[in-house]
Amino acid sequence: MNAISFNGNVNSIQDLDAGEAAALISAATDIALVIDADGVIRDASLGDKEIPLEPRRDWVGRPWLDTVTVESRPKVKSLLNEAGTASAKWRQVNHATAAGPDLPILYVSMPIGDSGRVLAVGRNASPIAALQQRLLQTQQHMEKKQMLSRHLETRYRLLFQVSSEAVFIVDAATLKVLEANPASEQLLARDKDEIVGQKFTGLFHEVARTVIENLLVEVRASERRIHAKATLADQQSECVLAASLFNQDGGVLYLVRANRPEVQDEQPIGVHMRAKLIELMESAPDGLVVTGSDGRIVAANRAFIEMTQCGSKSRVLGESLDRWFGRSGVDLNVLTANLREHGSVRLFATTLHCEYGSSIDVEISATQVKLKENEANFGFMIRDTGVRLTDVTAPAESRFPRPVEQLTELVGRLPLRDVVQETTSMVERYCIEAALQITSENRTSAAELLGLSRQSLYVKLRRYGLGDSEVSNMETSE
Repeated sequence: MNAISFNGNVNSIQDLDAGEAAALISAATDIALVIDADGVIRDASLGDKEIPLEPRRDWVGRPWLDTVTVESRPKVKSLLNEAGTASAKWRQVNHATAAGPDLPILYVSMPIGDSGRVLAVGRNASPIAALQQRLLQTQQHMEKKQMLSRHLETRYRLLFQVSSEAVFIVDAATLKVLEANPASEQLLARDKDEIVGQKFTGLFHEVARTVIENLLVEVRASERRIHAKATLADQQSECVLAASLFNQDGGVLYLVRANRPEVQDEQPIGVHMRAKLIELMESAPDGLVVTGSDGRIVAANRAFIEMTQCGSKSRVLGESLDRWFGRSGVDLNVLTANLREHGSVRLFATTLHCEYGSSIDVEISATQVKLKENEANFGFMIRDTGVRLTDVTAPAESRFPRPVEQLTELVGRLPLRDVVQETTSMVERYCIEAALQITSENRTSAAELLGLSRQSLYVKLRRYGLGDSEVSNMETSE
């Protein structure tokens, strides 16, 4: 759509003087630049508070080309050449700033009378650029999720197809077979087209249909796996059915496994499932580690080997997991103490040190498993949190802690010695709050994390007013 100007009667605005025109331009635009015939900025006005003061402070007196990034210089030349012509159009120009990201501005130019000067008026494109960046990150995140879903679906399909058991996916509402694997064709001596879409009970002998219906009703009522024997439609053989319930896309489905009695052997099935679980553990995208009660690694998957950059499992088996944690001697003790007390830990944040000096931010979820009566093993899931999306619209300054701002407010108001003392107390308080947050208010673990005795921690908690009543009760009881 073409732009619509005044109706050609310029007399309607002829009474504006230079000052009123300048005020109008400043109010109507985010930024306006006056450039002379040599391309040098002679004046600048800002109408958007989000734009830094550099245009007014540093740009005046410099060539316009020197204030923009390299890829934007051809656009600036076009804006200067197109001023007042029919080909003039909005162009995005990126200005290099002293700190932080580039400043994107949409400019259009026009001549100022016959003086040879050009007026470039612009709109701040930073919100649009931030939105585009956020959209790109979200798209990349969704693509990763879709790729992971496709991998999981491929594994499910492979497991479904190669299973030696006959497996049926049955709609709980209609009892129609939605999917069936190749083993089901061998069991029923039918083609897949003759199985899918048929009522599941119709695949068996009339005598067995009531048994199957009762089996499915009981599974739906109890939501646990139940076994039953049923006669096949050929009346020549029986099979053992095992049914369970699951939800998908808002619907309820049955997963029914079928085996002939002569091949129904629990031990081989257990071995087969154990092998599949080991395969899934090995291919998991997050690090999975199993340790003994002493914290020494007895099993680890490939993702953990890649995280630690060890190269092979032989370099981690038998080693203490604490060797790679950021707070050596503290993190593992805090985790195991909480596991023994609560049985599981979720989203414990720490740092994982790699073999060659680098480190990554991770979250750890863990659980305790007792394989024997007096012997406990711990399982850890370690997830890299460094790839998570951040808020690109938030300024960098907002990510720094509040104590830094409070420190700058003290400078000039107090002597340096008092500033240092106040800052020490401030940092100490925030460290104690962080330790309590990490350990879920477990003061014993927090004291160990900070390298303090429990009595020293209680004194500091009382000093800073953190849980005064609870601290007093704990000291009294001790």
